[in-house]
Order: sequence, then C-alpha cells, then structure tokens
Amino acid sequence: MNQFDATAFQEATGVSRETLERLSAYEVLLRKWQPKINLVGPSTLPDLWRRHFLDSAQLFPLLPDATRVLVDLGSGAGFPGLVLAILGVPEVHLIESDSRKAVFLREAARAAGVTVTVHNKRIETVTGIEADVVTARALAPLADLLGWSFPFLGSRGTALFLKGQALDDELTAVAGGWTLRSERFDSRSDPTGTILRVSDLDRA
Repeated sequence: MNQFDATAFQEATGVSRETLERLSAYEVLLRKWQPKINLVGPSTLPDLWRRHFLDSAQLFPLLPDATRVLVDLGSGAGFPGLVLAILGVPEVHLIESDSRKAVFLREAARAAGVTVTVHNKRIETVTGIEADVVTARALAPLADLLGWSFPFLGSRGTALFLKGQALDDELTAVAGGWTLRSERFDSRSDPTGTILRVSDLDRA
C-alpha cells in the first residue's frame, strides 16, 4: 500500500491549503504528545493520515447541510470531532472524561487555530446542548451510543457513527428499544469499516 500522507489526504478530500496546514499543526502536536499519553494506537502512527484524519474527514460530506452544532462523544485524541471542526463545523463540543486527553484537545485546537468547547466530563453528565449532529468513533456498542446521543439530538438530529464488523448484531440488539432511520456508507479509510448515519431517532 502506498504511503498515505498529507498530500494524499488533500487529494482525497479536496481541502484547502489553509485547512491542510491546520491539520498538519494538529498532527505535529499529536506526535509530540503520543509518547506521554497513548492518544492513538501505536501501530496506526505510520498511517496517521489515513487511519485517523481521513477516517474522520469522510464524515464531513455526510453532515446535513444546515449543521451548526456538533457533539463528539468520547473524543479521545479528537477523532472525528476536532477534524470536523477544522473542516468547518461552526460549533463543536468535544466530550472526553480523561483529563490528560482533555488538556491535549484544548492544546490541539489552539495549535490548529480553531475554537471548540472541551467538556472534561462523563458523557451522561453533560447537559443543555441541542445538537444537530452527534458523532462517535470506536467508542461503544450502538445501544450505548443511542442512549447517550438522544438527550443531545431528540428525534430531530442526526448521528454519525464509525462502526466495525459487528454492526449488524448491534442493530439487531437495539431493535426493541429504539425506532430510527439508518443508512450505511462504506468507509474510505478501512475496508472492514462502515459509517452508520442515524436519523428520526426515538424510543420505542
């Protein structure tokens, strides 16, 4: 597989030079902090632009046109929430319970020159945000994600979840508790991955 670097990312996504510079500043800080805090899986570092930046950026075209407020659950190192903020989502809330990762997120946003709100709390304790979109990546089974997302979205918003091969089982598991509209998109960064877009979410 050919190396997927910043140039390849720009070709794949069509981002501006300024946006690429912001993402590159984020990358530099992540590599600097990685030895002290395990921000991403060490084996993914050589393929950072594909495994993390493209993996996150591929959600941007799937956002509803009028998206203004986005909540990213369990942000970790900022994927996908911080990437989506850099790509242009106006108001992004990153929820991360790990204090060290929350500090990193604030520093990474500063380095990238974007404004985000970092909530150093558990997801279920964050209240008062009406989101257009909720995102999550490699965080929890779908049943948990829907329960955490609903207070932010109600039945009017959209959720975008980066999921793996267990998606069919996870959808079956939530069938009795929720009604929802779901769409699937093949991942551009992982041949075994799927993006699940959820709308019209309500408790059954």
